Amino acid sequence: MDRAAAWAILTEFTHGDSLRKHARAVEASMRAYAGRYGEDPETWSIAGMLHDFDYEMHPRAPQHPMKGAEILEARGVSAAVIYAILAHADYSGMPRRSLLDRALYACDELTGFVHACALVRPGKVITGMEAASVKKKLRDKAFARTVNRDDVYRGVVELGVDLDAHITFVVDALTSVAPEIGLARTT
Repeated sequence: MDRAAAWAILTEFTHGDSLRKHARAVEASMRAYAGRYGEDPETWSIAGMLHDFDYEMHPRAPQHPMKGAEILEARGVSAAVIYAILAHADYSGMPRRSLLDRALYACDELTGFVHACALVRPGKVITGMEAASVKKKLRDKAFARTVNRDDVYRGVVELGVDLDAHITFVVDALTSVAPEIGLARTT
């Protein structure tokens, strides 16, 4: 499957702009990590793009992502991508075995959190965001309260990266797609 086919699946099932931006952001983070680890950027970016494609239809566990996995299998998405998508949900019972699985898990919540941090900055820009400011917001339980902080911390442990380095890496990845996800000055 190529990116265009994955995007077609995403847009068929995901109509909300916010969830599409999240998909694009996780895609960018996953593509960047694929480059870092010498993995296939198409496979990794497709996993990032499609990890929540079924969320509007099935916003509750256990339907998401299990029902979505059935759709992806019928559409010819690779078994590795489907497994990573299933493994990104702790309740799926699918252990994160591969680097792809662990990277998707590590990128999902943090990418959403970093995006939220950028939205409250002057001009809603991500450029120049520092890990220290993201970590400060992580300690504020009232900020972006739907983001599971335990998932963020567990993700860095499972991926075997330092939290500051992971935050900086995700910020850099999102900076590369900032105009597409609404985090760049338009003036």
